[in-house]
Amino acid sequence: MIGSLMMCVSVVILLAGMLAGIVMGAQQNFLLAPAHAHLNLVGGVLLFLFGLYYRVVPAAGRMTLARIQGWLHIVGAVLFPAGIAAVLLYGPAWTAAPIIGSLIVCAAMALFVIVVFRTRAA
Repeated sequence: MIGSLMMCVSVVILLAGMLAGIVMGAQQNFLLAPAHAHLNLVGGVLLFLFGLYYRVVPAAGRMTLARIQGWLHIVGAVLFPAGIAAVLLYGPAWTAAPIIGSLIVCAAMALFVIVVFRTRAA
């Protein structure tokens, strides 16, 4: 269940990131390139890979820890690049947003490490 959700959210985020990249290219304004890159990588690619793991290793996807990890990563994958964009557009008063987002993503990654080590093949 969490794997399917993560994969669905990831493709929506990746589409948004790609469209943002197209708009930046068309306008020749690359101010938000760091936010675009993090949206694609953290929100699109990583989220999809985590979801894929949960689909391929069903025992991992059934763990409560996997659901916590999935929701944490979804929140962090949105907050982190949005925070980067806020800092770039509105200044350092927004610095806390990408810091909090990155810490959430890092916590989700640590949980994923635990899930993988608990469910790896013998």
